Amino acid sequence: MSYLDMFSLEGKNAVVIGGTGVLAGEMAIGFAKAGASVAILSGNQQNVDARAAEIEALGCKAIGVKADCTSKADLESALERINSELGHIDILMNAAGVNSATPFFDISEEEWQRIIDINLKGVFLACQVFGKGMVESGRGGSVINISSASSGPPLSRVFTYGVTKGGVNQITQFLAREWAPFKVRVNAILPGFFPATQNRKILTEERVASIFGHTPMKRFGEPSELVGAAIYLASEQASSFVTGSILRVDGGFLSMTI
Repeated sequence: MSYLDMFSLEGKNAVVIGGTGVLAGEMAIGFAKAGASVAILSGNQQNVDARAAEIEALGCKAIGVKADCTSKADLESALERINSELGHIDILMNAAGVNSATPFFDISEEEWQRIIDINLKGVFLACQVFGKGMVESGRGGSVINISSASSGPPLSRVFTYGVTKGGVNQITQFLAREWAPFKVRVNAILPGFFPATQNRKILTEERVASIFGHTPMKRFGEPSELVGAAIYLASEQASSFVTGSILRVDGGFLSMTI
């Protein structure tokens, strides 16, 4: 096997929850270009169909599945369709997420619960629904969760989001321990600052200067710069002995102190 072959996803089936977003969409396209068939899951039928069509235009197999990541019933229905149309699932990426810049004392219970449900409960449910087949099949698989630079030392203005991403790290490492005997690897990608729709509203000029001052590479990340990490973690050859890892793609942000 050549080193290039180690990163091939030929014959694999990937589920990308939240795959209509900018960052997850780029990684879903990366999976497809590496040879995987891809199921895009999100709550908007038009958006999942559009992303699937974009992937199929590349000559790759893709389907769009409308599903609410906070509903176990929706995810179970999605699983049935994916098993029927693509076959068994080898790769699960949990990338659905929402954010808010609400100051702490102004956070309503409704906002708190909405972010918790999508960012954390959604990962929990998806791992239950899609992970079970991986564990029971004996074939193994790869689960890739999306963490955040706010998951450790807290960042300002993203209180609830940071809480959920700390929880995502915990889910990642707990399941890595539990599922290793079944050849199911569970890891997370921790992006630094990749401006997308959900976080542009808090990127004031002052905050951008602060971010760059704390990022050795002095710039934001580009969505394409997450693809290599995603394919690496998805590949059973390239990352066969990697589980429970939180892989940083942050331009050095979390390596910076003073």
